[in-house]
Amino acid sequence: MARAAVPGRLISGPRPWLVATIKSVADETAAARTLMVDVPGWPGHLPGQHADVRLTAEDGYSAQRSYSIASAPEPGRLAFTVQRLDDGEVSPYLAGIAEPGDQFDLRGPIGGWFTWSPSPESAQPLLLLAGGSGVVPLMSMIRAHGAAKSEVPVGLIYSVRSPSDVIYAPELSERSLSSPLFSTLLYTRSAHRGVPPGRINAAVIAASAFPPDSNPAIFVCGPSGFVEAATSLLVEAGHPAPAIKTERFGPTGT
Repeated sequence: MARAAVPGRLISGPRPWLVATIKSVADETAAARTLMVDVPGWPGHLPGQHADVRLTAEDGYSAQRSYSIASAPEPGRLAFTVQRLDDGEVSPYLAGIAEPGDQFDLRGPIGGWFTWSPSPESAQPLLLLAGGSGVVPLMSMIRAHGAAKSEVPVGLIYSVRSPSDVIYAPELSERSLSSPLFSTLLYTRSAHRGVPPGRINAAVIAASAFPPDSNPAIFVCGPSGFVEAATSLLVEAGHPAPAIKTERFGPTGT
């Protein structure tokens, strides 16, 4: 996911540019691709953080964008999932041209507020709401939860245009069967046969979100309209606004 600048994001000191080497690529949808990269000197990250990517052409021209990290924390290695924008400068290369062995500059990790890590001392449920590619940083949290073998319940409410736009579809399905992850998928444009499309609403929150008295840790990520709607619905359902952490994105020229 490409991220727009958000006031108040914490950056834990200056970070040097590192060289990332692509080890593998995997298409998630027709427009989204995951890149696994090796980065010597990468210190690891917190689930929810992002990193800056810089591409430099042979003539010296460079373009830089920020992308959410999709993988669980691991020193020296991380994964991005990039949604391709045809008129962008960076995403068409990363999501369509880049191949194993290619290199680019990377800086991070960045961000300190929109983060979650499993804790053996906490039984607090984790409630995640994603719109489109906003699922990427939330997937880092889900994968970290799985890597830690946490028994904390996780709820994911994920809104996309159609079934073919679901990023990580096979993995989410598998994790829902083998771990305490409960997924609710919403299709805003077209759905499976016999299932009408629809958007997030109060009924979805009532049926799929943890109740306020369970005091869940809540993270909402996606386009501004989705984040605003989801946050308002959560507050109306009784969740305290200060308990809801949000990240929103919009057109960034990626």
